[in-house]
Amino acid sequence: MKNNLSAELKIAFPTNDGENVEEHFGHCKKFAIYNVKDNEIVSKEYLDAPKHEPGVLPKFLGKYGATTIITGGMGQMAVDLFKNQGVEVILGATGRIEDNLNEYLGGELCSKGSACDHHHDH
Repeated sequence: MKNNLSAELKIAFPTNDGENVEEHFGHCKKFAIYNVKDNEIVSKEYLDAPKHEPGVLPKFLGKYGATTIITGGMGQMAVDLFKNQGVEVILGATGRIEDNLNEYLGGELCSKGSACDHHHDH
């Protein structure tokens, strides 16, 4: 499924190191925000995450104009809050942010799970 990439998109990734997707959405230190127009990255910026409390991050990113959130896992309440704002949520992302972004822009990245669905090997 190809994305409607003629529109301007603000794609947000939670991260702690600026390179990799933080698998626990609510535990991130910052967000990498990619501004995309016509399938091309126009700009990239980082926003410090506000203090994590229920409902804060969806409001924060919604006010910033995020159109898509790509993350490892997040709680169902956050998923619902994003969807109520018309923000697309992609779950199950791991690894390098730019690899996930390229898969998304190529129409190859889709949500791989439900809220907080990731493997714990302990």
